[in-house]
Amino acid sequence: MLRGISPLISPELLKILCEMGHGDDILIADANFPAASMGRIVLQCPGIDACSLLAAILKLFPLDHLVDAPMRLMAVEEGDQYLGIPEIWNRFQKVAETYQYGVKMLQIERQEFYRQSRQAYAIIQTGEKALYGNLLLKKGVIRE
Repeated sequence: MLRGISPLISPELLKILCEMGHGDDILIADANFPAASMGRIVLQCPGIDACSLLAAILKLFPLDHLVDAPMRLMAVEEGDQYLGIPEIWNRFQKVAETYQYGVKMLQIERQEFYRQSRQAYAIIQTGEKALYGNLLLKKGVIRE
């Protein structure tokens, strides 16, 4: 056990976060995401929702301030327009604002999101059931 680290951050996840460097991406994926077929490193966290995990990660993980949008979302597919803006996106933004003011989120077309997900350092698959509950994070640097 360590002080100050959320119990949602497993030893394996802590290792992944430490290994990542500036500019590396990590994907927080929902329960529907095809993680096993996409990622080189896949960590399963089936009992954790995406926003709780995001908060635990952002407590330790700086977002990249050198890019316009260090948080990227899978855009809603045209056939799913009835969904409007997924409510989980507002929750992601609220969590992010707790740790870094003014952070922007960019919507990426589904196939491009999949392409970028395959390039991510790791995929953390949560038990999140909300549709479009996937979020790519770009790691920044810790400043003194």
